[in-house]
Amino acid sequence: MEKRAFKRSLYHVRDDEAALDIVQDSMMKLAEHYGDKPVSELPLLFQRILSNCTLDWFRRRKTRQSMFIDFSDAQGDAEDDGFDLLELLGAANTDGLQQSAEQNLIQSQTMAEIEAEIEKLPPRQREAFLLRYWEELDIAETASAMGCSEGSVKTHCFRAVQTLASALKAKKSTP
Repeated sequence: MEKRAFKRSLYHVRDDEAALDIVQDSMMKLAEHYGDKPVSELPLLFQRILSNCTLDWFRRRKTRQSMFIDFSDAQGDAEDDGFDLLELLGAANTDGLQQSAEQNLIQSQTMAEIEAEIEKLPPRQREAFLLRYWEELDIAETASAMGCSEGSVKTHCFRAVQTLASALKAKKSTP
């Protein structure tokens, strides 16, 4: 669960250290404030805490940037593509069959394209998409975690899927 939470945070903040801090803060808050809750409620609570911690990180960053506007040139916009796609693909290949090197390459390239397109999604669409399809939450749980209605979750997911499908079709049709 922590690897998925880390990658989810990484999609939002695009900074390894910040994503790790957000996940750790979320886990600490869950343990501190909700240790007495039933185990079945903890995953949904954790998703909500993770979303709130991510929003808090963006608010703090915005405040810092507005306070120290003169130092903005010193802060790099380093995008980190340090995902371990092989780890992700290894987990996905549970059928026990060996794939050829060509199949592995095609699969890793496809995953890289999908991840790049997920990063381009608007924040709410990305969050809804990741909660529904990455974390495998149902619509009600996703709505609760995002603090919105079920209809909003359906709309965000639909738009995210449409955008991803269009982008991937466009990439496949260009040589």
